[in-house]
Amino acid sequence: MLIEKPLTPGDIVTIKITTGDEIIARLVEVKDNEYVISKPLALMATDTGMGLGPFAFTISPDTKIPINRSTVVFCARTDPDTAKTYIGNTSSLQTV
Repeated sequence: MLIEKPLTPGDIVTIKITTGDEIIARLVEVKDNEYVISKPLALMATDTGMGLGPFAFTISPDTKIPINRSTVVFCARTDPDTAKTYIGNTSSLQTV
C-alpha cells in the first residue's frame, strides 16, 4: 500500500464539491471545517474537449476562498500534467 503525503499549503489540488463542480486551485490552508484556496479554476467541457475557466467571474483571482468541508466530496493533489496546465493559466511566468 502506498502512503501518500498529506496535502500542504502551495499544493495544486482538485476539489469535487457536492454540486458536481470540479475545482482546480492552489491550496492556501487546511482547517478543521474548510479548505482555503486561491486562484480557483473550474473544469468545463468545451468544443475541443475539457478546459479550465473561471470558477467565480466577479472576484479577484487572488482572493482566498474558504470551501466548507461539508460540501466537499473529495480533495486530492492534481495530476502533474493538469497541474502544469493550471500553473500556465494562472501564472505570469511561462512553463517550458
